[in-house]
Amino acid sequence: MAKNNKLAVIKDSNCLNCGYPFSGHEIFCPSCGQKNKGSRITFGNFIKEVFAGFFSWDTKFWRTLITLIARPGKISSDYVEGKRVRYANPFRFYITASILFFLVYGINETLNNFQQLNSKSSFSTKKKDNIELDSINNIINNEIAKAQKPLDSTQLELAKQLNIPLNDSLALKNKPTISFGGSTRLDDYIKFNRKYPDINAYTALDSLKQENTLLNRFLYNRAILANSFFKEQDKRKEFASKMLSYGSISLFVLLPIFTLFLKFFYVRKKYTYVEHLIFVFHTQTVFFLLLTILISVNLFTENVGTEIFIGLFLIYLFIAMKKFYNQGYFKTLIKFIMVNFVYMFLAIIGITFVGLLSFALF
Repeated sequence: MAKNNKLAVIKDSNCLNCGYPFSGHEIFCPSCGQKNKGSRITFGNFIKEVFAGFFSWDTKFWRTLITLIARPGKISSDYVEGKRVRYANPFRFYITASILFFLVYGINETLNNFQQLNSKSSFSTKKKDNIELDSINNIINNEIAKAQKPLDSTQLELAKQLNIPLNDSLALKNKPTISFGGSTRLDDYIKFNRKYPDINAYTALDSLKQENTLLNRFLYNRAILANSFFKEQDKRKEFASKMLSYGSISLFVLLPIFTLFLKFFYVRKKYTYVEHLIFVFHTQTVFFLLLTILISVNLFTENVGTEIFIGLFLIYLFIAMKKFYNQGYFKTLIKFIMVNFVYMFLAIIGITFVGLLSFALF
């Protein structure tokens, strides 16, 4: 049977975007490509436009995604050779992959927090049975404080078997802490705050014979924050989330710098800086996609380790470099090692900077 072709319902006589006059049957504007669907925006149309690029199998998104993962270096080569219409823009696709990663990461963190809430509710019932033991612990610690003597190894072992937390001076010294060189002003504040955690910044600075300036108050508050990381798990998680958010922004600075080194390593290749940058964006997109898959799998099982993710990405990167730059295995291997060394060096600098920035703004 012949298929009946539906005529387009005329919404407007002219294109609302560019003013092109319609003759009566246009579904899309021949001039600018906008769909002839009238000026009214319904909720259904808005949702369709938002997700049309993601869930339509004939779009650039899915073609780019499948080719990018299945054929390393292929899209970068095609893009440099001018075959660009069939693929999504590299920068836009990188943004999409990073948004998808942070979305999945947020879901994973929410589920972990929900599981911790359930475990805390069950733990609260056990806590009631330990009230008597806690009172005994307090008596023991008070007696130890009065004696002002460090415990010997036998006493420490006995306390460990009885699961009694002790305020021994040696145990205090062995507690984990954050160090900023060991002899800085911030280190002194951290040590003082560990010893007197309930003293505010003004009293602490007066006790330490430090000037009550804005900088000193800021540093002492950072010392309080540093000590809280070892006491409150929620603080550590919040700090890690802030570092991750700043880290995503820092990549926009580090990736162009990394591209300069890549151009230097392939100086004999007649690629422009932007063409090298396109390759970097494509490989970094795969990095985010693999990391997203790893987190998604670990939502259901914890058997998949990070080493599998790192191994897959390194294999992908080697193949992509081999195909995009079209060099032999030995040359590619040497440059692969140098590229990863530079990337790790820049990553260490970036993580250090992001960590300090997050610590200062937390």
